[in-house]
Amino acid sequence: MLKFNHFNFNVLDLEKSLDFYRQALDLRVVREKNAQDGSFKLVYLGDPEGSDFTLELTWLRDRQEPYNLGDLEYHLAFVTDQYEALHQRHQQMGAICFENPAMGIYFIHDPDGYWIEIVPQK
Repeated sequence: MLKFNHFNFNVLDLEKSLDFYRQALDLRVVREKNAQDGSFKLVYLGDPEGSDFTLELTWLRDRQEPYNLGDLEYHLAFVTDQYEALHQRHQQMGAICFENPAMGIYFIHDPDGYWIEIVPQK
């Protein structure tokens, strides 16, 4: 057996990121791991559908500077049957960073600058 399990984003401000993912995508904490010495925390977020795939947010206590995301030629994608409602929510949040009307998709960015694609269910 081989199947996807999770994807990781390193975050600078864990609470700010948790608030963003809760507000923008209705993601919820499904499990977490804390270092005994408090040096890091891993928080796994699950989607409202309860799929097995999770987004892991990694917070490092001693990290002070923002992460260098390079040219950001990667992204995480979500498919939704509530495309218009999400688009309106993301517009109100000021989270939309790129739209491609010809393809019928758009991208939002999280507090650390990671891009997330929103795709309508076909």
